[in-house]
Amino acid sequence: MTGTIAVVMVFSIPIIAIVTSNFQKHKKMKSSMIKDEIELERLKHQNYLLETEKMRLELERMQLDAPKGKPTII
Repeated sequence: MTGTIAVVMVFSIPIIAIVTSNFQKHKKMKSSMIKDEIELERLKHQNYLLETEKMRLELERMQLDAPKGKPTII
């Protein structure tokens, strides 16, 4: 009986260590993916703000360049 318990303990500890290590690797990988996604969303938002500002400036330029007496189609 004690021999069986000893064998189970000897084999179960490395298996638990392997499984725990695997979970830790998956958590680190998921954490890295989430950080990358956050950075991507930050860049998307920054790009959106830049494009919006550019379009606003282009619209102002078009309004200034348009002749005063002629109606413009926007």
